[in-house]
Amino acid sequence: MPFRVKFLLSLAWLLTAAGGHAFMVHLGQTGPSYAVAFLGVFAVFAMWVFPEVTKKNPASLK
Repeated sequence: MPFRVKFLLSLAWLLTAAGGHAFMVHLGQTGPSYAVAFLGVFAVFAMWVFPEVTKKNPASLK
């Protein structure tokens, strides 16, 4: 995935997680709000750390 796409996706994901966290705090749900924040940050971290899965051409394996 190109850097620009990954960066914009990370930004969108973090903004969505921040919005979800703020919404859950507004509802008075403290525990789930921490889970939303953690999962948002973890998802972005995992996207940057773990590589993309790509298929290899079967002809190149011979």
